[in-house]
Amino acid sequence: MHFPASKLIDCLIYIEKSDINTRNVESSVSKRFLTITPEDAQPVLKALAAPARLAIFKLLHEEGPLNVNDIAERLGLPQSSASIHVNVLEAAGLVQTESQKARKGSQKVCRSAYDEIVVSFDGPKTVAEDVIEVAMPIGLYSGYDVMAPCGMCSSEGILGFLDSPDTFLSPERMKAELLWFTMGYVEYQFPNNARIAGRAVVELELLMELSSEVPGTSTDWPSDITISINGTAVAVWTAPGDYGDRRGNFTPGWWKLAGSQYGHLKSFRVNDTGTYLDGVRISDVALSDLGLQEHRSIRVRIAVPEGAEHPGGVNIFGRGFGNYDHDILLRLRV
Repeated sequence: MHFPASKLIDCLIYIEKSDINTRNVESSVSKRFLTITPEDAQPVLKALAAPARLAIFKLLHEEGPLNVNDIAERLGLPQSSASIHVNVLEAAGLVQTESQKARKGSQKVCRSAYDEIVVSFDGPKTVAEDVIEVAMPIGLYSGYDVMAPCGMCSSEGILGFLDSPDTFLSPERMKAELLWFTMGYVEYQFPNNARIAGRAVVELELLMELSSEVPGTSTDWPSDITISINGTAVAVWTAPGDYGDRRGNFTPGWWKLAGSQYGHLKSFRVNDTGTYLDGVRISDVALSDLGLQEHRSIRVRIAVPEGAEHPGGVNIFGRGFGNYDHDILLRLRV
């Protein structure tokens, strides 16, 4: 049966981004990835090219282990056809099976072998010689002043006390992978490695995943988030909302869907011609306004100021939460 490539890609994306079923303990603890390349993709893509097999793989991903009879019943397939399709998926390494005792004889129990399948067209990546990059864990802020509701958590659980700004003083904050507050700021102090190396900066870029913050979640909850560098406000981005419609790609299974799941990956770039938000020029603030040559560190402040038109709070997603598995990145192009 012919299965259009565009539909296959849509389904793979759905499988990658859908929630991990909490009944599958292994999945909720650690995601299982399969990365395939054009050179080795044929067996996997061939196994998933039949709509019935793709449906079986998706069903096992969503509901956890099932026997062949259950699969056939859920998908309206003959038991013999379901068994053949499972064998093909097993041969491709996409499904794992084991025999278990049943009331009459034994049964074949099937489970999905992977939570995410990624088709990669990239070759080996190298770090550009003209880029100096520093990744800052979100818990390693050097200063803060926040207003409740606020809080922090790691990939394993809540840190300290919810809605208590004093918790932001705790040494536990170094484990934080998600933090949020309603109003105020957190500030990070990055080393000015370009100055240390005696190299001139031609462009500074900040990458971070952000959303607004509302008790619960709401896709319509604007918040004006101000980004400052060395005391100079370079950009104000209005976050559209606080998202809980689905689990973030890297958000751990214990974190309830009622909480913030993911944000937007935002790029703030400053060069000699001005400041750019996601590649669009938004202000005249240039590198010369940041005093990079005068400071041994580069101070980055993320704030929702009291006078903001939309004071809707902020979530900052770090490694282990949200849709992007990385910390706040500072890139200096020299």
